[in-house]
Amino acid sequence: MSAQTDAVPIRFYRPDHSRRTPEMRSPEYVQLSTAAAITLGLVEGRMHRTACTHCLNLLVTYPEGCRANCAYCGLARHREESRDYADRNFIRVDWPTARYEEILERVKNGDDRAQFQRMCISMITHPSSDADTFVLLEKWVREVPHIPVSILSNPTTLGYDDLVRLRDMGAEIFTVALDAVTPAIFDRTRGKGVDSPHKWDTYWRALEWAAEIFGPEKFGAHLICGMGETEREILEVAQRIKDMGGHNHMFAFYPERGSLMEDWEAVPRDQWRRVQLGRFIIDYADGHADRMRFDDTGRVIDFGVPDAELETLIRSGKPFQTSGCPGRDDEEVSACNRPYGDSTPSDMRSFPFALAAADVDTVCRQMRGEDIGTFEG
Repeated sequence: MSAQTDAVPIRFYRPDHSRRTPEMRSPEYVQLSTAAAITLGLVEGRMHRTACTHCLNLLVTYPEGCRANCAYCGLARHREESRDYADRNFIRVDWPTARYEEILERVKNGDDRAQFQRMCISMITHPSSDADTFVLLEKWVREVPHIPVSILSNPTTLGYDDLVRLRDMGAEIFTVALDAVTPAIFDRTRGKGVDSPHKWDTYWRALEWAAEIFGPEKFGAHLICGMGETEREILEVAQRIKDMGGHNHMFAFYPERGSLMEDWEAVPRDQWRRVQLGRFIIDYADGHADRMRFDDTGRVIDFGVPDAELETLIRSGKPFQTSGCPGRDDEEVSACNRPYGDSTPSDMRSFPFALAAADVDTVCRQMRGEDIGTFEG
């Protein structure tokens, strides 16, 4: 899907060649994922084994960049001297910049390629991010009311009344990118350990507010697997969010080039597959982390589900698809399929499409610890 995959070369769209990319700022401009740009026809390319993305992922953007310094993120403040901000990666793939008005027009007047079931506004840590998110939301709800909106929030700058306002303006789902699942890992990768403003307690307070303001099944959290936590730790956090009424969006850690964690290894495949399966059991199969068993290292050794039921879940392939905000067809399958946002097609971690039987066979071998990373073409 990008230059890092085996897809055809991509020509990046530039809305106004007389202006340099760093001069583009929200709300006039936004960045969007490469998958969304391909789906809208703003970028030439194709996506491996999928025709489109069903979620239009947008990101506010400013020449000054994000003021946070998360250790794993391509937008982190420490990179500001190395690359024009609006040309950086967000998560693995490129995020080209376009005029918001043109995106709206293409969605309203697009052909069958634009099969969006959801739009998501992603915030960053910047003084204008809150106000511009309200502008983008208001215009979207007015002009494209049939496509629901999710907000990927910045709890560091938002207050309780801001969440109320987002809900009242028409945001359907509110999500928090907790990412790190223990206070120590959060502090080391997102807080004072990297001279960044985010705080564990602030993020959990935002989740508690979201549970109250948006209600059950209308809020969720992003969790990244592979930043030093155990399988038990991440699944217990997933259970806590589920018990609050929320849903869990899992990401496999990918070492972003140029980030402070670029030398970390990607999460081991067997660990990732067990966590994906455990998350699905918690969110959709009436399972519970308390009924799972873990060894002394925190590795799952029993999912607390009868063998026949577990086999049925695995063979469905659904636990291994991208997890995120739901679409209109199947609550167990995310509209936000984020094609190849956490892996390349040849080493697929989150499947942006339904798994074929051969894919499930490979996943099963990965869960058994076999070092396999190649999937069907």
